[in-house]
Amino acid sequence: MKKLINDVQDVLDEQLAGLAKAHPSLTLHQDPVYVTRADAPVAGKVALLSGGGSGHEPMHCGYIGQGMLSGACPGEIFTSPTPDKIFECSMQIDGGEGVLLIIKNYTGDILNFETATELLHDSGVKVTTVVIDDDVAVKDSLYTAGRRGVANTVLIEKLVGAAAERGDSLDACAELGRKLNNQGHSIGIALGACTVPAAGKPSFTLADNEMEFGVGIHGEPGIDRRSFSSLDQTVDEMFDTLLENGSYHRTLRFWDYQQGSCRKNNKPNNRSSLAIG
Repeated sequence: MKKLINDVQDVLDEQLAGLAKAHPSLTLHQDPVYVTRADAPVAGKVALLSGGGSGHEPMHCGYIGQGMLSGACPGEIFTSPTPDKIFECSMQIDGGEGVLLIIKNYTGDILNFETATELLHDSGVKVTTVVIDDDVAVKDSLYTAGRRGVANTVLIEKLVGAAAERGDSLDACAELGRKLNNQGHSIGIALGACTVPAAGKPSFTLADNEMEFGVGIHGEPGIDRRSFSSLDQTVDEMFDTLLENGSYHRTLRFWDYQQGSCRKNNKPNNRSSLAIG
């Protein structure tokens, strides 16, 4: 797999440096590495922070700005950010109204964000968390105890960010985030695997007519591998799983199409802006 990178050891540093140069509204901090709004902290408003392993760009650093995140902590590729990054970033963006940590439900993320939360409490910072677990495919996975946090993360970062921007309290922002999480469901498929730069080879292989149904954002196994017949058939199977998966009780509510919905199509682990391959 060819990728437009210089050195696998420097790919994250170069990507973040390029992001900061391209967007003057962002500030890249070093030792530890994290990214914030250039005008942080913003007094009188709740600060939002998220983070996770790199390789899913533009999530999360690409979603920093007015009405969205105040800061983000990138880990190494597919690796959770360390507690010191989360702590230092939170201290930098706190404008006095508290910090809301938006966490995808992966074991490493949960552990490191929990450690940072304890440090922030000890430092007198008002802090609370929202855990995203919207994946309907599998209950447990290689990286997760419980449902995985996937596409709903971006919607929550935007919608809760807008609430924080208009002046909602920390508790109100957290309540909105949890409500949105409970109402969100995601399902993923893969027609091919991603290639982590340091590994140099795809994380799994599929036959030409095969797809991984319910794949995770790191390439974790889904519900099963099945034949890909057509786009129409695949979409039908995805919607059936989203709306009728009896093991995922949040999906067992009546959906009135007149109420509207939000559909998000993305490629979380195959072609990120970190390395076009």
